[in-house]
Amino acid sequence: MRTEKLEIGTEYGSEYSGRYVFQELTWAKRSRIIQKHTRYHTTTGQLLSSDFIAIQAETIWASLKEQPPNQPITLERLLAEENGVPIPLGELLSKIANNLCALTREETAFLSAPSDARNPTQQSPTSDCARNSGGPQPNSQGNQPEPSTNSPSSSTR
Repeated sequence: MRTEKLEIGTEYGSEYSGRYVFQELTWAKRSRIIQKHTRYHTTTGQLLSSDFIAIQAETIWASLKEQPPNQPITLERLLAEENGVPIPLGELLSKIANNLCALTREETAFLSAPSDARNPTQQSPTSDCARNSGGPQPNSQGNQPEPSTNSPSSSTR
C-alpha cells in the first residue's frame, strides 16, 4: 500500500505542526465509506443524496495513520462546522487522501452533484422509432418472407 508523509510547520497554526503519515485505502474500505454516506431510491436506484463532506472527512481519517502526539486531527474536527480544521489544511488533507485513495474527479463530481444534473444513460438511437410506432406495421410486398417448404428441392436453389 502506498503511503505519503507530510511535514507541517506553523502555517496552519502551531497545534497542527508535526509529521503526518497517510496510507492508501483498500477498494473495499473506500467503497464502504462512500456507500455509508450515499442514499439511493429503493425502487429506481437513482442517487437521492450524498454527503460529500462526510465522505471526504472519513476518507482522510481512515487514511491518516500517524500524526503528532497531541493528535490535532480527529474525525469530529474534520466534520465540525465550528472549531474544525482550517480550510487550507482541510484542502491539503483532501488532496493527499484523494491522490492516495484514487477518488477521481468524475467520482467527486458524481458524489457532489445533484442526481438529475447528469444522466449517464444514453438514449438508444432506435428508441424514438420504437416509441413512435403504432404497433406492428403491415409488411410491404418486397419484404414478404418466402414460404418454407419441406421438399428436398427447396435446398437446391
